[in-house]
Amino acid sequence: MPGCLFIVLLICLLDISSMQNDSCINGNLSAQLFSEPGDYILGGLFPIYSSIIDMSTNGSPCLCFSSLNWYGFIRALVMKFAVEEVNDMNDLLPGIRLGFEIFDTCMESVVIMQPSMLFLSEQWTQAIRVQCNYTSYQTRAIAIVGPSNSEMMAITGKLFSFFLIPQVSYGATCDIFSNKNLYPSFLRTVPSDKLQVMGMVKVVSHFKWNWIAVLGSEDEYGKQGLREFSNAASQASICIAYEGLIPVYTDPRPAISEILDRIKQVEVEVVVLFSTRYAISVNKQQCKLFSQVIRRGMKKVWVASSGWSIYQDVSLLPNIQTVGTVLGFIYKGVQLGRFEPYVQKLYKQLKMEQKSSWSNDSSFLAEYFGVTGQVCPECICSFDLSVLSQPLVKLTAFTVYAAVLSVAHALHRLLDCTATRCKSVEQQFYSWQLLKQLQNTSFQLNGTLFQFDANGNPNIGYEVITWVWDDTPIFTKIGEFNGNLSIQSESIQCGEERYLELYQNSALSCGDLTTHTSPLFTDDFQCTACPQGQWSLMSSTNCSYPVYTYLDWRDCASVVLLLLTSALLVGTTIVTMLFIKYWRTALVQASGGPLNILMLLGLKASFCSLALFLGKPNDLVCRLQQPLTSFISTVMMSSLLATSLQVTCVTEFPGIAASYYSLVRGVASWLVVALAVILQAGICSWHILNSPLLSVWIANKYVNFLTAFLRCQVDPMTTFCLMLGFNGLLSLLSFMGTFMTQKPTKQYNMSRDITFAALAYCITWVIFIPVYTALSEMTKSLAQMVAIILSNSCIIASYFLPKCHLLLSRPDLNTAEYFHIYIAGVTPKSTVDESK
Repeated sequence: MPGCLFIVLLICLLDISSMQNDSCINGNLSAQLFSEPGDYILGGLFPIYSSIIDMSTNGSPCLCFSSLNWYGFIRALVMKFAVEEVNDMNDLLPGIRLGFEIFDTCMESVVIMQPSMLFLSEQWTQAIRVQCNYTSYQTRAIAIVGPSNSEMMAITGKLFSFFLIPQVSYGATCDIFSNKNLYPSFLRTVPSDKLQVMGMVKVVSHFKWNWIAVLGSEDEYGKQGLREFSNAASQASICIAYEGLIPVYTDPRPAISEILDRIKQVEVEVVVLFSTRYAISVNKQQCKLFSQVIRRGMKKVWVASSGWSIYQDVSLLPNIQTVGTVLGFIYKGVQLGRFEPYVQKLYKQLKMEQKSSWSNDSSFLAEYFGVTGQVCPECICSFDLSVLSQPLVKLTAFTVYAAVLSVAHALHRLLDCTATRCKSVEQQFYSWQLLKQLQNTSFQLNGTLFQFDANGNPNIGYEVITWVWDDTPIFTKIGEFNGNLSIQSESIQCGEERYLELYQNSALSCGDLTTHTSPLFTDDFQCTACPQGQWSLMSSTNCSYPVYTYLDWRDCASVVLLLLTSALLVGTTIVTMLFIKYWRTALVQASGGPLNILMLLGLKASFCSLALFLGKPNDLVCRLQQPLTSFISTVMMSSLLATSLQVTCVTEFPGIAASYYSLVRGVASWLVVALAVILQAGICSWHILNSPLLSVWIANKYVNFLTAFLRCQVDPMTTFCLMLGFNGLLSLLSFMGTFMTQKPTKQYNMSRDITFAALAYCITWVIFIPVYTALSEMTKSLAQMVAIILSNSCIIASYFLPKCHLLLSRPDLNTAEYFHIYIAGVTPKSTVDESK
């Protein structure tokens, strides 16, 4: 139902049926250039014009041709080129013709919504049919190529994901789109910013720059990039002296002036700039970042994100060579050798048509360009073909080409195509089926394997380049990054001496001094040692004492364990009362009598001892925690061992059991318990005498943190292992005494109860030891609490519950005859006679 309401709302907002004639997204571009019929339609979203001239609210068209965005225009032509190449490949989609519809987004949110809604309309129509289940809904476009950046993608991503229409972006790099829960139908042919951030941190670390500034453009791309870089840099011990955002939608001059003042103040020589080119270049209205850098004569090492690293808006600024050294990231691509001749041929055809047909015939122009109103054909035909040779065009053309080819190969698989025909061409398919194939598509592109990972990201990485200054900058590759960084040092060092700035222009940094024995803080931009017992965050101006957290009673895990312990404590109390009620019966006396009560009291005390692990630890609690829990367990396990010896005596030595059984059930059993308790008390005393006080341990601890989890330290570890090992030995002896004994004929099987109880206890603590050593400080305490609860529960379930069942459900078996062998030490005569 929510899905229906969502669609109805969108239909109310936008009149899809009027899009073809009243569109503000076709602008004044030729329908012959940017649409072509076919068996299946690909939708394209490209920024062909850079701004909106008229945004009318009365239903008339809005025009988007302030100036031609040649970069977006070329990428739109790449899509046309790619579709035509797919149609010319006889073995990819034989017998099928791909069509396309390309629309101008004008880089505006309100504009991009209209073609997006058109693509969602039902196949071969211009209307969206309202229904609650869209699994069998066929949309006008089978897949979408675009949009160009993260800002536009944030608008269209969830819209197309609602219908599970594959959307392959050639420029949206924000890592949030990798989240398949939010954007299940999103894929991209450019690597995510998360990978780029990792690479930038690796480069900064490689050159040992530990005192840097980080800037970002104040849009989705820049803010997320700055945030991710700062987090990754702190983990790599890189000291960030200053962070700043460059306004994009307002006048940036005051902010840029303040940013450059702060960079000068903190005396950094390396600036990481995660920005779009629009925020840092110049235009007629605003003087942006690098124009002010040039005017001030600031010379730095600039680490450039892919958003501006090879854009001519920046690299061709007058005197740009004075800004210092530029290291940039660009994503890897494959050169499309046939694209430039294709555009040149297309351009000549347009020029010829312009001369022969356009003239001043406005009606023809309106029909040709698919719009009414003002048109601007000369904008296209005055297009400068020299831009085709620019590195940016050659590099990024690949991303659009790969998007189209990936959809084509997915369609090849979905339609079960061979080199000669597509077997399933007559069958209908839906967008979610194509999406599934697209996510698993891989293909060779000029000898390079291209595929998507589980998050829709491509398997391509980044190249690291530097600007080599000539008449115009030359972008020279110096390394690569795709998870691992490789830098070709010789590519930097050969040539002019100014490239040695990469090694020399790093100021004094906190990171360079982290090997000192004392923590550091920044005072007047100098690194100074903190007093003993205090610590400072990177670039902080003061030192602080650390704050300790602990396992609080109100923590979720603590509450769960307390509730479980309380339930088991109540259950143990009920069992104790039950044994006291039936104290004089054969079952209770045969199973150990007083030893049962001692075990039950030990279990209750063990559950209560868990309180020592909760709350703020102190000297007394930490002295008692491990010795007390181990000592209580010894009381339980020694009682079980004494009972095991009784059972072993009567089952394995029936000939002499009768003569000595009263001694075994009496003095001998209590002697075993006393001996075990005394030995464990000695080990516990040794542990207490050798373990330091918690307050002393905290005072002597080297502080290199501001927050840490505090628990009672297990020191010395030797005595801790001896305490646990001694209890494990008692359980092992109990198990060995009973697991091979024979069940007495027509008698209660006491051996079974002891065997399972001892085995379960032993296994619990054997598993606990290796797990415990690998855990964090907080989870160690939780793990030990869980081990105590689990081992105690095993004893209750294996040893006491079978007896409780018999007491309550089978009182007819609670007789001296049924337990005669455990009471008298011999088999009853009737049983002996029957067995002969």
